[in-house]
Amino acid sequence: MNFVDELRWRGMIHDITPGTEKQLEKEMTSAYVGIDPTADSLHIGHLVSIMMLKHFQLAGHKPIALVGGATGMVGDPSGKSQERNLLDEKTIRHNQECLKKQLIKFLDFDCGDNSAELVNNYDWMKEFSFLDFVRDVGKHITVNYMMAKDSVKTRLDTGLSFTEFSYQLVQGYDFLFLFENHNCRLQMGGSDQWGNITTGTELIRRKAGGEAYALTCPLITKADGGKFGKTEEGNVWLDPEKTSPYKFYQFWLNASDEDARKWIRIFTLNTKEEIQVLEKEHDEAPHQRPLQNALARELCIRVHSLEDYEAAVEASQILFGKGTTETLKKLSEDMLLSVFEGVPQSEVPADIIKSGTGIIEFLSGSTDIFSSKGEARRMIKDNAVSVNKQKVKDDFVVSEEDLLNGKYVLIQKGKKNYFLVRIV
Repeated sequence: MNFVDELRWRGMIHDITPGTEKQLEKEMTSAYVGIDPTADSLHIGHLVSIMMLKHFQLAGHKPIALVGGATGMVGDPSGKSQERNLLDEKTIRHNQECLKKQLIKFLDFDCGDNSAELVNNYDWMKEFSFLDFVRDVGKHITVNYMMAKDSVKTRLDTGLSFTEFSYQLVQGYDFLFLFENHNCRLQMGGSDQWGNITTGTELIRRKAGGEAYALTCPLITKADGGKFGKTEEGNVWLDPEKTSPYKFYQFWLNASDEDARKWIRIFTLNTKEEIQVLEKEHDEAPHQRPLQNALARELCIRVHSLEDYEAAVEASQILFGKGTTETLKKLSEDMLLSVFEGVPQSEVPADIIKSGTGIIEFLSGSTDIFSSKGEARRMIKDNAVSVNKQKVKDDFVVSEEDLLNGKYVLIQKGKKNYFLVRIV
């Protein structure tokens, strides 16, 4: 496939230097994307660059993921209003190993000549003395050139440390090092990285007399103006310990129609024809959300697993009345708590369950789900109370057999009011 054409129809090109397409047509080329190692997990904001590398590899080229161990110690000022906390080497090495485990789900690290490669710029920067750097690198780029970059200009009023000012030189040197040692001729990234990337192409031209290229993708935004990849809890992570598979699935499933049309091109490997079919289905039955379902399915399976995806689908149905007691019992504790996050919770001592407690007493005495026994009786008589998705009568006894994951009971009052009771 033609890499540039592929990105173009997917809406994944913002800027591209002249000559890039010719270079890619001429020979197998190496390209890299920088990844910030300030956390031990990728989040979905990283996925745009990773998908660029994925398409690059599918087009027969060699992708390089660069973990910014050195640049992570400096801090990129691009798009930032203040300086970041800096990391030590041990933390960065740990984060690097965690990131590789996630990258393996997208890139093939064992497929011959165009196998993906993971590098860390700390490996070539750690022995580079300051004097050597300013002599061998700094003299090739003028201050005027550096001051013209947006990442510098936008911070002049609020203040920019020398550390951050020098960042574009460090990133530029990364490109030069990979050009000279890994035959890397292309750097890709978000549109906010254009200034840093072109500093690298300029350094390669001036110091090595070589030709290198830059390609950036648009920064992903949400139709409602909210920041992509952010929820009330913060970033949507690929690590299931940070963002549960259920929440991960829900993020994509809840995308607006406008966002889903854009994201299905960027974040999946669906072909143009497959996407056109999905869009037609969506236009005919938007309430069935075929675009969102396809998006959520592919990403949940790729990042987590088919089992996690199926569990997330079943868990989602519980809230819409389609789930059963058996469905509930299959949920892991993490999934259960994710599904019912935010619903009222109460605690009761274990001896109440061991000896068995009548449903009326359980609802109005042991817990405060109902304000009185009379109200509990009326709701049960109206067939409006469920225990673990099962309608109950007033002679029902809550016992250890009803515990989910050995410690929870789910009470439903009416159609939409849920209460999670934890046994302690």
